[in-house]
Amino acid sequence: MSLPLRRSATTLTARAVLFDMDGTLVDSTSIVEQVWATFAGRYGLDIAEILATSHGVQAMDTVRRFAPAGADVAALAAELGRMELAETRGIVPVPGALELLANLPPDAVALVTSASRDLAEVRMAAAEIAVPAASVTSEDVLRGKPHPEGYLRAAALLGVDPADAVVFEDAPAGIAAGVAAGIRTVAVGPNAGELPDGVLHIPDYSGVSVTTEFSSAGVRTLSFTF
Repeated sequence: MSLPLRRSATTLTARAVLFDMDGTLVDSTSIVEQVWATFAGRYGLDIAEILATSHGVQAMDTVRRFAPAGADVAALAAELGRMELAETRGIVPVPGALELLANLPPDAVALVTSASRDLAEVRMAAAEIAVPAASVTSEDVLRGKPHPEGYLRAAALLGVDPADAVVFEDAPAGIAAGVAAGIRTVAVGPNAGELPDGVLHIPDYSGVSVTTEFSSAGVRTLSFTF
């Protein structure tokens, strides 16, 4: 009787780690789908088409793409934002996220989200996750994901070269942003889509471990094992 083959472990070494929020650190799927279903129903739009492209993208960009001609895009985006802020039921951490974060030095972690700062604070609090001191939200960038601006800004906030960081992302737009920033990117969960070459995929953080080491010169590195 042959034994099942064991998958060999993969290790990534970095000086900083950059996390997306929705779908990556917190599971807010039910709320996100409810809000976009309301938007789609109002204008007779295809909710499946909206959800296929909205994950990881700023709400303003999605509204601009799908709203009918003549619609007040800013007002619609603001209305959807208020709906999202008002609902936190069902928001939970992605499995293993709390444990992984607890083993990371806080000053080596950044949040890069397409959500507003208010929404990020509400959802992270609902999942009982502290918002990192280094955070890049929708207000902080001129160009949202899939543009790399947010991840490049976060790397700069942490004082590391993009090549010395690692990104965790769940959506195609965010994965594309991490890759475009020149940062090694790990896809998380079931919504990552077709992955670019070199992007590792994990279901969640349950099988992820991290160790912190210091070189003889005092340089700190984080080693992630998958």
